[in-house]
Amino acid sequence: MILVEMKNITKRFPGVLANDQVNLTLQPGEIHGLLGENGAGKTTLMNVLFGLYRPDGGEICLNGQPVVFHSPADAIGHGIGMVHQHFKLVPPFSVTENVVLGLPGRPLIDMKAAEAQVAAVAEQYGLKIDPGARVQQLTVGEQQRVEILSSLYRGAEVLILDEPTAVLTPQEAEILSTGLRRMAEQGKSIVFISHKLEEVIKITRRVTVLRAGRVVFSAMTADTSKAQMAREMIGHDLATLHGEQRASVLALAGAEQAAHLEEEAPAEAQEAVILQVENLHVLDDRGLPAVKGVSLTVHAGEILGIAGVDGNGQHELVEAIARLRPIQSGSLAIHEIDATRWETHDFINHQACYITDDRQHEGLILDFDLGRNATLKIFGKQPYSKRGLLQFPAIQAFTRQLMDAFDVRAPTPNVQAATLSGGNQQKLILARELSQSPRLILANKPTRGLDIGAATYINQKLLDERAKGNGILLISADLDELLLLSDRILVMYNGQSMGELAAGRAEIQKIGMMMAGTPLAELESQEATV
Repeated sequence: MILVEMKNITKRFPGVLANDQVNLTLQPGEIHGLLGENGAGKTTLMNVLFGLYRPDGGEICLNGQPVVFHSPADAIGHGIGMVHQHFKLVPPFSVTENVVLGLPGRPLIDMKAAEAQVAAVAEQYGLKIDPGARVQQLTVGEQQRVEILSSLYRGAEVLILDEPTAVLTPQEAEILSTGLRRMAEQGKSIVFISHKLEEVIKITRRVTVLRAGRVVFSAMTADTSKAQMAREMIGHDLATLHGEQRASVLALAGAEQAAHLEEEAPAEAQEAVILQVENLHVLDDRGLPAVKGVSLTVHAGEILGIAGVDGNGQHELVEAIARLRPIQSGSLAIHEIDATRWETHDFINHQACYITDDRQHEGLILDFDLGRNATLKIFGKQPYSKRGLLQFPAIQAFTRQLMDAFDVRAPTPNVQAATLSGGNQQKLILARELSQSPRLILANKPTRGLDIGAATYINQKLLDERAKGNGILLISADLDELLLLSDRILVMYNGQSMGELAAGRAEIQKIGMMMAGTPLAELESQEATV
């Protein structure tokens, strides 16, 4: 039995054929993996199914009957729900208020009864949540559960999840996987868009791979492998890649054989201290302690990785270093210059850059074209401006150079940043930041939500910067990525440093325990008594 059938779906945007006669079927009670590089057309295809976009060709059938969706409300009315990469919640509202928000025909809602109903749905599908909690107080994983509950509460039989584990800890990802299996057992059909091939193998029944807007591969998950899926996604065999790039692809695909990269910068370069943080204390947006006495050092020619479950002070730490957040106490030195009281422009003007984890709200101005985004830091300098007027030929020439050098795929520098895929948006940010030849690079989850190809590209660029003798502070929720790239790893828990270890898989058990709140000193003490 086929629940959803998408026949020859075609969707065009200016200069881009996003979906090219795509066919996809979805059966009741199955989890269907939808794979592909950023820009392959996955999200566009699902936005067509969810009614956000009208297809330029093809048709959608539900239970064998053709349907036309003029809006997401139409799709929701037909039992289709979608959870996007970037959540659409109202932070000051409670879980229940977010779930019932926008329900038709209900000017007055019995909130007590609604809370009970939300709790019942959450219990049914194993999505633990407090219906009365404020969304702004929830973890990222809990906020995602609110989005899923909102669809289930409205009676969704088809649930589309776009990169659902990209921002989750391993524990939260496991909770989600359990919930998805329970939904499938109860007859729900799920489209699971992901770049994490290990998860795809683990929880999906079938997989479909898109490349350049077309279906290039479809199979039962049990009949394929991570290597084959990765090959279909990027268009060539991993064996054709070389050196560190191949190791990075293998590691990001979950290959057990991938070892930590051993490239070392010259010993004399590592002696220079690029970043020194001493006993730093920083508050979060609510005025509560977020960073509690953290100290760290980054030398030239090395990558210091920061590990930890999201929400343990990493974000506030990197914003304080980038001078985007006040420092309550402690000291900060960049290039051995006291930077504790610097403003943001001082940070930028001292050969330092910040690659944010939020490319759509902090990294780019989505309504601006690529040229304006590429020159955000330098538009006031010649040759990009003259007597207060922007010089667009110079801006476009510079942007085209960056697009070519960093493989940013877009028709021209004149297109809006909003039209780029996530991977290309991230490459544009990377190009802008690295074009200023920084010696200190703060990289906050730079590969979040990216496909294997884009993530590999960005990781290789970071390795290139390390090889030049630059210092990098890398924050990532992906422990495999940290083990692959870092020279040392500092673990944060509840705003504090649990200790620091040399990167390597031999230390993975210790790192996991430190992420759960056990200091390294305690672990070493336990080892000494054994």
